[in-house]
Amino acid sequence: MATSLEVRGVSLRFGGVRALTDVGFAIRDGELFSIIGPNGAGKTSIVNCISGRYKPTEGQLFYQGRDITGLTPNARASLGIGRTFQNLALFHHMSVLDNIMVGRHHLLKNNFLTGSLYWLTGARKEELEHRRKVEEIIDFLDLQSVRKAPAGTLSYGLRKRVELARAMALQPRLILLDEPMAGMNFEEKEDMARYIVDLNEEFGMTVVMIEHDMGVVMDISHRVMVLDFGRKIAEGDPAAVLADPHVRRAYLGEEDEVLVDPDDAPPAQESAA
Repeated sequence: MATSLEVRGVSLRFGGVRALTDVGFAIRDGELFSIIGPNGAGKTSIVNCISGRYKPTEGQLFYQGRDITGLTPNARASLGIGRTFQNLALFHHMSVLDNIMVGRHHLLKNNFLTGSLYWLTGARKEELEHRRKVEEIIDFLDLQSVRKAPAGTLSYGLRKRVELARAMALQPRLILLDEPMAGMNFEEKEDMARYIVDLNEEFGMTVVMIEHDMGVVMDISHRVMVLDFGRKIAEGDPAAVLADPHVRRAYLGEEDEVLVDPDDAPPAQESAA
């Protein structure tokens, strides 16, 4: 299977602070790849390097065999890399439909001059085609009932779905999902997990996902990578990775939580100290 994304020896520093140190991995076309790790491990930093928001201090990134290390976020979007954000980045005053249409912006071919001749050029036809694509996304994500509602009036779970819709509107081949299920209840998480699997299987998108819910990671990921203090400590099959004692120690914070019998735990006053 062909490689979609390759990250080679990426390090990222902010002044004297190392956010990432010599991180390397490769993702195959059509893969659903999850990045996990404790808070502050560097998960969002590596996604920001892939999307172009950050430029690595060291290392290179390749997408479909092309070096994209120096490309802008817009240039990467044009190549087929889309993303969602951990903190919602919607236009709250705009409708759901218009928020998703924003995601089509870089695909527009008509400029200001040709657009002004709306009926005489292909501008009208182009707009209708973009609206058709957006309506398909709205149907796929079950957003019909809120398509005209201002995004800011929606529940948190629906707003996360609208953000996914806008990323889908880019028509990416590789989509980066930064904690797509954060803050959701159980039913919302189930729905989002189903949409992500369908994105991967039905739309053929390669998915890179940061996610804290280990149940979701185990259920839907093909492979998992673990970061801790900006370094990769494990990569591979979800079950094998999560069984790794180094991963459990890093993720849970202390090994004794999973390895010590409760009857052998220290007295309450000692653990409190």
